[in-house]
Amino acid sequence: MAEGTDLLEKLDGIVSRYEEVSTLITDPNVIADQRRYVKLTKEYKDLGRIVAARKEYMGCIQNVADAREMLALEDDAEAKEMLREELAESEKRIPELEEEIKLLLVPADPEDDKNVIMEIRGGTGGDEAALFAGDLFRMYSKYVELKGWKMAVSSFSEGAVGGYKEIIFSVTGEGVYGILKYESGVHRVQRVPATETQGRVHTSAATVAVLPEAEEFDVEINEGAIKWDTFRSSGAGGQNVNKVESGVRARYMWRNPNTGVEEEILVECTETRDQPKNKERALARLRTFIYDKEHQKYIDDIASRRKTMVSTGDRSAKIRTYNFPQGRITDHRIGYTIYNLGAFMDGQIQDCIDHLIVAENAERLKESEL
Repeated sequence: MAEGTDLLEKLDGIVSRYEEVSTLITDPNVIADQRRYVKLTKEYKDLGRIVAARKEYMGCIQNVADAREMLALEDDAEAKEMLREELAESEKRIPELEEEIKLLLVPADPEDDKNVIMEIRGGTGGDEAALFAGDLFRMYSKYVELKGWKMAVSSFSEGAVGGYKEIIFSVTGEGVYGILKYESGVHRVQRVPATETQGRVHTSAATVAVLPEAEEFDVEINEGAIKWDTFRSSGAGGQNVNKVESGVRARYMWRNPNTGVEEEILVECTETRDQPKNKERALARLRTFIYDKEHQKYIDDIASRRKTMVSTGDRSAKIRTYNFPQGRITDHRIGYTIYNLGAFMDGQIQDCIDHLIVAENAERLKESEL
């Protein structure tokens, strides 16, 4: 039981911090400081999970002690049987809770709760790559629908025969980045293209980038220094979409802290017919772009410490193959293979993501001393 005692000692400090944070978030001075208040409410929520698990863990330990004591005193056969069942249940739950608590004690990725901006681009393979980028977009749209999240497209460039050369969209909901971050990388497709007359299987690819969406106080932008242009939006929208200059383009000069070089960032948004809304969304994308660049060093540091990468690191790495002739999906990071490609392309990707989460959690536990 030494391990259990060590674990409870670790949890004692967490309980006192949880009580301290619960007082702080009711302090008017803290509430007035939005940045600090948001940070503390997130910490309160995270610590609450650990405190609840600790309460259940201590309850199970107490149940085991009580059941053993009562078994020694009990003479009734039926009552003894019930006590044995209770004892077995609590004894089974204790190691499960220990694993859950250990995982909760490993610092989570601070980005996991954020919304995301996703970019899908057709890679090698020309028209077929654009068609596949369109298929991936449809797959994520279906998945977002299944999760009850919200999706909004901010810009896209269509392929010559369909699909997208590039499509950029946001996804909002609970814990979106913590789930969709596993999709970042190169997705490879093997199939007979619609344009192929000989029936030969071609290989092409599309890249997916999943960026945690920056909140207003994550990055500092001098809004006065943004140069705004407006233009006529094209695409779906009916009669008046081309008559109104609703599309917006933001140009912003920014010094990259990693290189010290000044760069121009260009962001466009043609999502709605409402110019102020497009401006707001372009600003959100600009923030996210800068946030992503500034955090790339943090992501690289994690990558360099890990031997096997699951969710972060090289965005040019091939992560998954979609083989249409065999109806097979293979995720190369964890050697996961299934043969239900049709359902997968219809947004049923949760099982694969669950396997990736389990693999990453195992890595995180190995990295920590727990």
